[in-house]
Amino acid sequence: MTRHRWLASLEAAAALGFLTAGLVGVLAGNHVIRQYLYFFAWYPYLLFLDGLLWRRRGESFIFGRPAEFLRLGTWSVTVWLIFEALNLWLKNWAYAGVTPIWWVRWPGYALAFATVLPGILLTARLLQALGAWGGIRGRPRRLGFAWQPVSLLVGTVFLALPLAFPRYAFPLVWLAFFFLLDPCCSLLRAKSLIESFLEGERREHLALLAAGLLCGLWWEAWNYPATSRWVYVLPVLNFWKVFEMPLLGYLGFPPFALEAAVMVNFLAAWEARLTPKGRQRFYLLQMIFWLAMFAALDRLTVISFAP
Repeated sequence: MTRHRWLASLEAAAALGFLTAGLVGVLAGNHVIRQYLYFFAWYPYLLFLDGLLWRRRGESFIFGRPAEFLRLGTWSVTVWLIFEALNLWLKNWAYAGVTPIWWVRWPGYALAFATVLPGILLTARLLQALGAWGGIRGRPRRLGFAWQPVSLLVGTVFLALPLAFPRYAFPLVWLAFFFLLDPCCSLLRAKSLIESFLEGERREHLALLAAGLLCGLWWEAWNYPATSRWVYVLPVLNFWKVFEMPLLGYLGFPPFALEAAVMVNFLAAWEARLTPKGRQRFYLLQMIFWLAMFAALDRLTVISFAP
């Protein structure tokens, strides 16, 4: 076994050890572990994915490309806070039992939200590395019109309708940014999922859809026994719960994975066109947005604090 494969195996084994510690803590009723269970679930999960990718492809994002992994985590916080901002109006979920100490709670928000995009994208990447849907391709399609304006229009409608009719149109937010930003990626000559689909690519799309569902199940399974958790307060469809999530809500995770990938493609294309000073300002603006949203979450989304 080569050195990198040995290290990858060690990384995956360490991840399983942390996951086991989390499970044992839950079964033992350990208050600290149940309070911070999200971190016992997601950071070991990322380590496990990275270890398997390292063994399979010889590439490690965490140890081989730490700057890229950190950037993805930073974008993840920003992207998820965009959905938190929408939730201030839609009121689809709330947080319960969070720590009352703000200087612990706010870094906790950032560390938790930093796992969203890496979790989805690494899961999709691993599925492809394991050979899922290998060889599947569709027939290339030629449209008789420019698809970008149509996609922008659909995305605008999908974003506007939930804001205008939050009670019934709220699910549309989980595709709005896909249709809004993918044509922007095309115009910026970056990777476009719609363009690749029209060219016959299917494997990446299927891997992302599956990754979204797998991550959704993972999120909900570990959220259920935690004392610091999110709860759903959907205006409709709030029935037949699997863990805390209403059954029909799981349909939102696969398209969210497509949306997440498009948002990463857009951010990468946007940042690549910035000057070094422009990038500094871009990250400063993100930090300001984080702080504003953390304060908003405390005021409007958190419904209870831990005793």
